[in-house]
Amino acid sequence: MALIEEFNSQGNILFRYRSYIPIIILVAALVLYYFQLHNGLDNFHGYYPWLCLGVSLLGLIIRVYTVGHTPKNTSGRNTGEGQLADTLNQTGIYSLVRHPLYLGNFLMYLGLAMITGHLWFVISFVLLYWLYYERIMFAEEHFLRNKFGEQYLKWAASVPAFVPKLGNMASPNLSFSWKKVLKKEKNGIAALFGLFYVFYAFHIWVLHPELSYWNNIWFCLFVSSLSLYLILKILKYQTNWLEQEGR
Repeated sequence: MALIEEFNSQGNILFRYRSYIPIIILVAALVLYYFQLHNGLDNFHGYYPWLCLGVSLLGLIIRVYTVGHTPKNTSGRNTGEGQLADTLNQTGIYSLVRHPLYLGNFLMYLGLAMITGHLWFVISFVLLYWLYYERIMFAEEHFLRNKFGEQYLKWAASVPAFVPKLGNMASPNLSFSWKKVLKKEKNGIAALFGLFYVFYAFHIWVLHPELSYWNNIWFCLFVSSLSLYLILKILKYQTNWLEQEGR
């Protein structure tokens, strides 16, 4: 099998199961953090955890902006059906970077990796993320090139794959849809604040058992995001409030 077909095959497999590898990385991060705490790390105070959260929130903001301006059936949003794209996104954030959702994912995971306080783990995460998502991006672009042809090639020639080219951004074709964001990103919002709280709970458990697990800002953020998730879940299945034609 030629490398182009092999990379495409690997990318399609990883695309279908792309939600599971980050879970493995996060479990490894929690195990490492546990041992880091036992070795004297005490970093869940001052500005550092907020810096880590800020990095993750930047990734979330990128995802929110991207999802809010995209139409239905956008490549990168489906799972079980494989690659899917009715239109080629070229405006809005897609005029700055070809894979904004994966850029957002990277920053969200990077903030969590930074919490471990282990430089080599952060470096290893960056390298692993690149190797993993490089195949996924290859498969996605292979699909888009075959479907949209010259239109895709012209767009790809002027827009970088992962590191945004800051400049004149083309205005999005679609208005921002909060309904789509709330429908699609509720899981990610709850997971992000939930994981930061898990790291904080580890910190209390190992180093500061005298502190409360509940009377702190991290628990409040977690409960708020979980409450939002449950409310949106109910709205999704009991009403059509989150539905929007074409989005």
